[in-house]
Amino acid sequence: MPTVPKSWMSNVEMKRIICHWTAGGYSASENDLLHYHILIDGGGQLHRGTHSIADNVSAGDGDYAAHTRGLNSASIGVSVCCMAGAKESPFQPGNAPMKKLQWDAMIDVVAQLCQKYEIPVTPNTVLGHGEVQKNIGVVQHGKWDPMKLPFEPNLTKSQVGARLRAEVSAKLAD
Repeated sequence: MPTVPKSWMSNVEMKRIICHWTAGGYSASENDLLHYHILIDGGGQLHRGTHSIADNVSAGDGDYAAHTRGLNSASIGVSVCCMAGAKESPFQPGNAPMKKLQWDAMIDVVAQLCQKYEIPVTPNTVLGHGEVQKNIGVVQHGKWDPMKLPFEPNLTKSQVGARLRAEVSAKLAD
């Protein structure tokens, strides 16, 4: 599984990690690179976003990775490159469905970030974009990423969120 280069992890304080998918293909576009700190392509390789994690200490200066409406300050954005053309209900994964390999890489990345930034694994500190409104109360206008898994389509959003945190916790316990 991929290792986040130490040079990508700024020595700053962060409070949470929010997971996403790009709603594009399996490669990171220039636009994707602007909005997320770390992206995971279709082969499980990591790509550094344009903005450093330090840029999101505060969103007040306008120079930051804008990944989550109203919740960018002190938040790290990790995104899987996938789900172009996906539909929430009835669920259709589109023409670039998230791969299990990408999910597993995301779990590894989030665990490494939790360790570096001493972020506890809770529903308010490690979550999917589709959980932000429910868990933290910041309106997100219909975001549901990455709360449906093409390789486990019968899981509910709540089950996917619980799985995310359980798998990250298990990695941290290794």
